[in-house]
Amino acid sequence: MTEEAINPLRRRMIEDMTARNLDEKTQRGYVRSVRACCRFCDRRPEQLTYEDIRRFQLQLMQSGLAPGTINSAMIGLRFFFRTTLRRPEALDYIPMAREPQRLPVVMTPEEVASLLESAPGLKWRTALSVAYGAGLRASEVVGLKVSDIDSQRMRIRVEQGKGRCDRDALLSPHLLAVLRNWWKVARPPVWLFPNRLTPFDHVTPKSLNRAFHQGVERAGIKKAVSLHTLRHCFATHLLEQDVDVRVIQVLLGHKKLETTAVYTHVAAKTLDGIDSPLDLLKLRPPPA
Repeated sequence: MTEEAINPLRRRMIEDMTARNLDEKTQRGYVRSVRACCRFCDRRPEQLTYEDIRRFQLQLMQSGLAPGTINSAMIGLRFFFRTTLRRPEALDYIPMAREPQRLPVVMTPEEVASLLESAPGLKWRTALSVAYGAGLRASEVVGLKVSDIDSQRMRIRVEQGKGRCDRDALLSPHLLAVLRNWWKVARPPVWLFPNRLTPFDHVTPKSLNRAFHQGVERAGIKKAVSLHTLRHCFATHLLEQDVDVRVIQVLLGHKKLETTAVYTHVAAKTLDGIDSPLDLLKLRPPPA
């Protein structure tokens, strides 16, 4: 399979994705999925059949990949078949792998405080404070500009977050004080968290993630946490303060309430004050 042979169809697929305003990362992922399937089946893209997709999906599952990773590949192939090849029945013939539903790991407020105090330097402590205090994703934190901090309205403007949507995030008085202290020290010109080596660019999510794990290690936190855990903590701790789940949905930028509702399963107050049926039984104590 030569590069020349697949160029016209690949170009058409890229045009289809561009016409739908899909971002570059999504486009690269879709093209990568088609390319991987072609290599596995030893076919050109226009020769792929649904049986080929089925064999490719089974191979991915047998290789031990996570269901989410497999589904990402299937979504790319669905787009190729439905849109570029104009075969709308692809939804029926390219199934998604069932993903296990796991509850997010959440730290206590005391653990979050310990983590922030253990961050490696003022820049990273401030950035992690934003991630927790406003419930932002890593890419949203590092992409903040100084002008995105609106102290008049007490909002943080998040431009082109997940799904390429703008939204306003929460700016609390304490977080504003933290950000003002960082600005007085660093005086960042454009990006709120500029890259040390190239100040006219911002820090990367990878660097923020590295700082997070350094803080976790210094704080002695043993839970299996990730940088995204701070966003989970933001939502869960708001629920425990009796903030309406629909308000949290807006703050997080979730399109579906069901996505936000998962935090009701991990909020401590959900289980507080509930008596187990066992406690209501009049049981005699067991013999010694």
